Amino acid sequence: MRTITKGREPRSLTQHRLTANCDYDNYADKAALRHALVTEQRGICCYCMGRIRNGPGTMKIEHWRCKSRYPAEQLNYRNLLAACPGREGQPQHLQHCDTRKGDQDMKWNPADPNHHIETRLRYELDGTIRSDDPEFDQQLNETLNLNLPFLKNNRKAVLDAVLKWWQSEKRRRNGSVPRYRFERERNRRTAGNGDLEPFCQVAVWWLEQRLARSDP
Repeated sequence: MRTITKGREPRSLTQHRLTANCDYDNYADKAALRHALVTEQRGICCYCMGRIRNGPGTMKIEHWRCKSRYPAEQLNYRNLLAACPGREGQPQHLQHCDTRKGDQDMKWNPADPNHHIETRLRYELDGTIRSDDPEFDQQLNETLNLNLPFLKNNRKAVLDAVLKWWQSEKRRRNGSVPRYRFERERNRRTAGNGDLEPFCQVAVWWLEQRLARSDP
C-alpha cells in the first residue's frame, strides 16, 4: 500500500448528493467516479498495488467503510477507493483486496493522511508484506489476503530489481553508493502524474530504509 492523495470528486457525485433519496446504487455516473479514482491512484490498486484500468471489469469501486454498516459514508468521496478485481469469482481463499474484504473493517486507510499508511508496513525479502501492528498484520493476511503466492512473487521481483540496482551501483563505484543516488532512484519511481509501475512502493520503501541509515 502507498499513501493516496485524494483529489477533487466528480461534479456529478457532488450534484447527486443534493438529490432526494440519493444513494450509491442510484448514482448513474460511475464511469466518472472510476476515472477520478484510478487517476488519483495513478493506475494501481489501493491495497495490493497491482495494475488497475478505468473500466467496470478491470477495477472495483471500494468503500473503505462498507455501505451496509456505514450508509452515511456511501457517497463520501474520501471513503471511496479504486481496487483491483481481486480474483472475483474464484474460491474465497484465492481472492484478495476488496473482493476478499467484503464488509469487513480495516484499521488503517491508505487515503487518510492521518493514518500514515506507509509507516505501518514493511516488506521481507521473499515479498511478504508485514505490519508491526498485530491487528493490522492480521488484516493484511486474512481480510485482504495480500500474501497470496503470486502477490508475494510480484513484490519480490520488485525488491530483487532494486537490490540488483544497488549491487550494480556499488560495483561501478567500487564502494558505497552516495545518498543522492538513492534519492534519485526513489524519486524516479514516483515522479510525474501518470501511471506508476505496479508494486513500486516496495522499492520506494526499501530505498527509504537505506536513506534512513547514516551511511547508505
